Amino acid sequence: QVQLVESGGGLVQPGGSLKLSCSVSGSTLDARAISWSRQAPGKEREVILCIDKVRDGGHPWYKSSVKGRFTVSRDNGQIYLQMNDLTPDDTAIYYCAADNPETYHVNGCPTYGSGYHYWGRGTQVTVSS
Repeated sequence: QVQLVESGGGLVQPGGSLKLSCSVSGSTLDARAISWSRQAPGKEREVILCIDKVRDGGHPWYKSSVKGRFTVSRDNGQIYLQMNDLTPDDTAIYYCAADNPETYHVNGCPTYGSGYHYWGRGTQVTVSS
């Protein structure tokens, strides 16, 4: 069983930055495509970015609403999400998710939630003055 753990959420003022991390106990996420999704109050959960497996090139994809402000990266088997220039619209619970290592995605990391099999419990990000 793969258990993902997100951390780094919190309260930040508009224009500020936060860095989230996603890790799995006793393993590495390098062999998995990883996504970050968020669910704002009253809204459906949406995938905002993903990064492909290292062996498949590790290419990222960003939803237009976060492109240029958010950056996903891998380091030492973990996944990081650097969020800059945050606005109140970024307030949400942020989730990381992972696929199975055996899966090959011909079009790169899945940009939809059903492409991932394992989900963390989420971390709250609140952007408010």
